[in-house]
Amino acid sequence: MKVFDTIVEVLKREGTEFLSCFPTNPIIDAAAAAGLRPIVCRQERIGVGIADGYSRVNNGKRIGVFAMQYGPGAENAFAGVATAYSDSSPILVLPWGHSTEWDGLSPVFSSIRAYAPITKWLERVNMPSRVPEIMRRAYSRLRMGRPGPVLLETPLDVAVQEVGEFAYEPVRAAISAGNPADVDRAAGVLLAARCPIIHAGQGVLYAEAWNELKELAELLQAPVMTTLAGKSAFPEDHPLSLGTGSIVVTGPVAHFLKKADVVLGIGCSFSRHYMSTKIPVGKTIIHATNDEKDINQHYATDYPIIGDARLVLRQLIEAVKDRLGKRSQPDGLPVIQEIKQARDNWLKVWMPKLTSDEIPINPYRIVWELNRTIDSRKAIITHDAGSPRNQIVPFYQALEPRSYIGWGKSHSLGTGLGLIMGAKLARPEKIAINIMGDAAFGMVGIDFETAVRNRIPIITMVFKNSTMASEIEDMPIAHERYGCRDLTGNYADVGRAMGGYAERVERPDEIVPAIQRAIRVTEEQALPALLEFISSVEGTYSVL
Repeated sequence: MKVFDTIVEVLKREGTEFLSCFPTNPIIDAAAAAGLRPIVCRQERIGVGIADGYSRVNNGKRIGVFAMQYGPGAENAFAGVATAYSDSSPILVLPWGHSTEWDGLSPVFSSIRAYAPITKWLERVNMPSRVPEIMRRAYSRLRMGRPGPVLLETPLDVAVQEVGEFAYEPVRAAISAGNPADVDRAAGVLLAARCPIIHAGQGVLYAEAWNELKELAELLQAPVMTTLAGKSAFPEDHPLSLGTGSIVVTGPVAHFLKKADVVLGIGCSFSRHYMSTKIPVGKTIIHATNDEKDINQHYATDYPIIGDARLVLRQLIEAVKDRLGKRSQPDGLPVIQEIKQARDNWLKVWMPKLTSDEIPINPYRIVWELNRTIDSRKAIITHDAGSPRNQIVPFYQALEPRSYIGWGKSHSLGTGLGLIMGAKLARPEKIAINIMGDAAFGMVGIDFETAVRNRIPIITMVFKNSTMASEIEDMPIAHERYGCRDLTGNYADVGRAMGGYAERVERPDEIVPAIQRAIRVTEEQALPALLEFISSVEGTYSVL
C-alpha cells in the first residue's frame, strides 16, 4: 500500500462512512478505490462543515473527515476549521502538502504552520512507515479529552511512497470521573442552595449524558438552561427547562440567572464570548468540565470538578442521594410554577411578533409556524449567523438530543449549510433543515448544488429581507450614500436552476403548506428543497 491507501484503510477501520473533499488530492481516488464514498463540495469550508456536522450529530463516536489540495485548497478551508475549533468539534482534516523540498520556503502555504492556532493537534506525515502510529495519535486526540479538529498534512512526494505491511487497531477512548471529595462538596452546596440552576453545555451531548442530566435536575428540582452549543441536551418541553442562553435568551433564563445563588456548570466552558450568556456577579459556581483549562479562565470557580460529564453527573446523583438519606427531595412544584409563569410572561410580550400577519412576513412568525409544524423528535435544525440565529434560538424548542445544532463562537456566514448536510448524512431518517439569511446564502448558496448532486435531501429556508439587518447600526453613512446594506437576488430561481425543489413564500398563511411540501419532496424524491421566505427587517431580539 502507498501512504494514502494506508490512511484510507485506517479511516475505514475507524468507522469512516464517507470522505468530504475537494480536488485535487490523491486520497480521493484512493478512498473511491477502497469503497469509501467521496462527497465533493463546491468550496472547501462547506466541505469542512459537512465533516463537522457529521461529527457533532454522532457525538464524536464517528468522526467526519475532510481532504483538500495543498495551497489554495488548504487556504480556503481555514474558516471551516476555525469554526470547528471554536466550537470544540472533532474532525480530521487531511490536506495534501507541498513536496518536502519546498518546506519552509516562501511563499509556499504550509498547513502545519498556518493551522497551529486552530487545531487541537497537527502533524506532518514525514515517513511512510510512521503512518499507522501517526493515525493512532490522531484518533487518540480526536476521541479523548476536549474535542477539536486534528490535521495531518501529507507531502506529495511522501504520499506516493510504499508503506508495506502494517498493524492497526481502532483507538479505544478513555474517560475519567471526578474526584469523589470534590463531587461530595458540590452535592452539599447544591442541597443547601436557595435557588440552584444547572448550566449545561455541549459536553453533556458528547458524553451522551442527557439521561443523567435529567435525573439530577429532577432529583434537585433544579431548573436547567443550556448553552448555544448545548441546546437539545435537555428537553425544552420539560417543566424544569429554562431554554437556551446565548447572545439571546429566553425569559425563564433571564429570570433565573438573576435569582440563582448557585450555578452548576456541566460540560461547558463558562466562556465570556459574546455568544455566551453572562453569569451575573455574586453567584457560587460549581464547574464540572473535562478540560482543566476551562477552570477559573473566565469566572472564579468555587467548586471545580474535572471529569467526563456523564460520570460526574452520575457521581453527583449518588452523592445527593446519600446526603438526602431518608429526607424527601426538594418540593419542585413552586419552582415549576415559577418557570411556567416566567415563560408565560415572556411569550405574552413576544406573541404579537410570533403570530404576526404582516406582509412581508415577520421572521418570528416563520419560526413559530416551524415549531408547530415540525416534530422536533424527527428533525435536526440549525441556524446561520446573524439575525436568523437570534430569532430562532430562543423560540424553537429542541426536544431530543442533537435535534438542534447550535454554533457561533467563530461564525462565518453560511456555516449552517455544510453542518446540515453532514447531519443528514449522519441521520438520514431525520428531517434536516438549515435556516439562513440573504448574506449567508450569498456566501455559500452555490453549495446547495452539492446537496442536489450527492442526493442529500436537506431543506434550506432563506429569510430574505433584502438587506444586512445585523449591520443597520454599523454603517449608516455607507448605506445612506451608496446603499451598502442592500442585497438582491431570486433565491428560489437559483435553487431550481441547481436542480433542487424550490418555491417562494410571500404570505403568512403559505408558511405551513410550503414546509409540508418541502418535507414530502425530501422524503419521497430524495431531493433537496429551498424555501425563500420574503420577510420583513426585524431587529428586535430577546436579550437580557
